[in-house]
Amino acid sequence: MSSFTCNPFKTRTAQILLALAVLGLAQGPAVARTVDPKASSIVRADPVALGFDPARLDVASQALAVDVASGKIAGAYLLVGRRGKVAFEQGFGVQGPGQTTPVSNETIFRVFSMTKPIVSVTAMTLVEQGKLSVDDPVSKYLPEYATLMVWQADGTRVPAKTPMLVRHLMSHTSGLIYGFIQPNAPISKVWAAGGENRNDLTAREYARLLAGLPLKSEPGAAFNYSHSTDVLGAVVEVAGGKPLDVLVRERVTGPLGMTDTLFWQPETRRARFAEPKNNQPGVYFDYARPTPYLSGGGGMSSTTEDYLRFVLMLAGNGEYKGVRILKPATLLRMRQDETTPEIRRAGLFFPGPGMGFGLGFSLVQDEKVQRPGAGTFSWWGIAGTEFWVDPKNEVFMVFMVQAREFAQEYQRKNRAWIYDALVK
Repeated sequence: MSSFTCNPFKTRTAQILLALAVLGLAQGPAVARTVDPKASSIVRADPVALGFDPARLDVASQALAVDVASGKIAGAYLLVGRRGKVAFEQGFGVQGPGQTTPVSNETIFRVFSMTKPIVSVTAMTLVEQGKLSVDDPVSKYLPEYATLMVWQADGTRVPAKTPMLVRHLMSHTSGLIYGFIQPNAPISKVWAAGGENRNDLTAREYARLLAGLPLKSEPGAAFNYSHSTDVLGAVVEVAGGKPLDVLVRERVTGPLGMTDTLFWQPETRRARFAEPKNNQPGVYFDYARPTPYLSGGGGMSSTTEDYLRFVLMLAGNGEYKGVRILKPATLLRMRQDETTPEIRRAGLFFPGPGMGFGLGFSLVQDEKVQRPGAGTFSWWGIAGTEFWVDPKNEVFMVFMVQAREFAQEYQRKNRAWIYDALVK
């Protein structure tokens, strides 16, 4: 008998394993794939070929140069691209007051709330593995969230009627708040007194602290920009079984080769840090002096070159240079609006008219009101950093600066500069 005689059991097993492999369900060890961190994410192309008018892009260049020369900002970096290629990228000024080092694509900026999309994507990798569901109650992972209280106008508190879900955290409809948005509001004072501004706790300990503070609204009832993603970070730790920084590195930044995107930077990189012209107390943390707190909502710093890798992954439907972070269907789920007109009206700090909010991103719903195309997803940081991905027009951008007082001004200007220059 030939040694190749068919064994029905082995044949059927092989067929099953092949089917599982095709479906991505096989349980064997995955082959680790990582984008080369030494190969730059910035691939330049002719702006005209990408549909931009170079003279109009130069308007942005001249305006930012004037802002540096006038002393308005110390420095900034703007990158604009289309179809995976970069049409415009330029650094302006220096890394900080009194410095002589020019801003470059390797300058490290505090990206603050641009941490949120990274942590949200990390959470969705756990969803893909069945370790987490966006429809799970938060209390499944953090038991103290089973007994939440809601603030009333007279200062009293009543038990929440609806459970807080994971998707409420990702869409800022959890009922949690940021006290700095209305610092003099009674509920904000209660939060401040209750330890909202502590940074000596771990992500898990901080989430436990917030569970004891009153919600501003019932979960799912209003958009209130908040510490929601900080609590999501604790959920991710429990679901993933590791510290947040490890999970982010293993699942997102590591595979993408984002070696300069960290919660805390080594002291050896201090010469690359961007600093603000106006160093407002309590805003600009020291990148290289770690505390126990890993803020999923705003604790990371990055470079333009590094963050572009993340942006290009999003523009590539979850894949960058052959490394897949999310399935296209997962990213599409993140881009579904979690808000309603009632939810938007009821809260504070919503992105604006014509906008929605998904699982970690703001969403352009009406391009007649907003310049980027309908379907654009994005977010920004309190110091003025910003990114967006516009699938309709195949446009992406990254903007880096450390100037909280001009954050919203530059958001408006970036939209005008970029879409005035997009001529075809």
